Amino acid sequence: MSSIFERTLHAADDARRALLSPAGVMGLAVEGVWVTLHLALYPWGLIEDRLDEASHLGVSHLSPVQRGLIVGDVEAAGTPIILIHGVVDNRSIFTLLRRALRNRGFGRMYALNYSPFTDDITEVAQRLGTLIDDVCEQTGYERVHIIGHSMGGLVARYYVQKLGGDRHVHTVCTLGTPHNGTVPARFVPWPVIQQMRPTSDLIESLKESAPGCRTRFIAFWSDLDQLVIPQRNARIDHADLRSRNVFMRGVGHMSLPVDRRVVHEISTALAQLDHDGTMLAQGVTSIDSTPGRGSRDSATASRPGRNAAAGA
Repeated sequence: MSSIFERTLHAADDARRALLSPAGVMGLAVEGVWVTLHLALYPWGLIEDRLDEASHLGVSHLSPVQRGLIVGDVEAAGTPIILIHGVVDNRSIFTLLRRALRNRGFGRMYALNYSPFTDDITEVAQRLGTLIDDVCEQTGYERVHIIGHSMGGLVARYYVQKLGGDRHVHTVCTLGTPHNGTVPARFVPWPVIQQMRPTSDLIESLKESAPGCRTRFIAFWSDLDQLVIPQRNARIDHADLRSRNVFMRGVGHMSLPVDRRVVHEISTALAQLDHDGTMLAQGVTSIDSTPGRGSRDSATASRPGRNAAAGA
């Protein structure tokens, strides 16, 4: 217990230093603006996606950048992307990210909405499997990509590791996902929140071996994440998973899906990865881990830079 208390104090001290830094102050301002905008968009996100309306392929209306992805790599541009929001949220959290990816040529995106009042993580993962089956049948693609924000990343991991989803999922990108749990969940008496405790049965199950898992993971984490505590718990540390952890300096939990650097990393990875996750173009960071598999941190996206919204 004392060890947990010490780690919590250390995490709180790290969070305080991050918040008081110039990047932290800017990140907090961006977080406030985006949360306000997100609240205005929230009612529209309650409407479910329709599979027949979620595809936007074709080149006649696209810019040269968009056409370049589609003409240069039809498979990358057309591979379906599944978006999974976090707890007490809906697909509106991806409004700007969705627009930014479409502007970069990705034409098929589908959002999974779920209710934290009636679902838990394992049930949502089963619904995710049904959605992916439907998407693959409609599009003819055998594999999809998943982008999960917060709890949505745990849904994706559970599906991949526990429900055989690695045969259908090429890449999972998680944004501020408590892969190793989050301490505040201990104090919220809500079943789905309790599943995100550091010692919950679900978190422990994801630590179990996953030999031969074919899915690649990219986990974005930030020193300014106010909901994942300690912040490093948003990293993936698993001996059997091929993963890369990308550190984002000065980005709040809700702002991760709209950060320009996050969008750039995601779009670059999904546009350049071959079937086995190897690097196709020079200068593109491979998501392969070290020779011993497991995970590593990348500073690719942590360089100082504009932290504005991604929709531009």
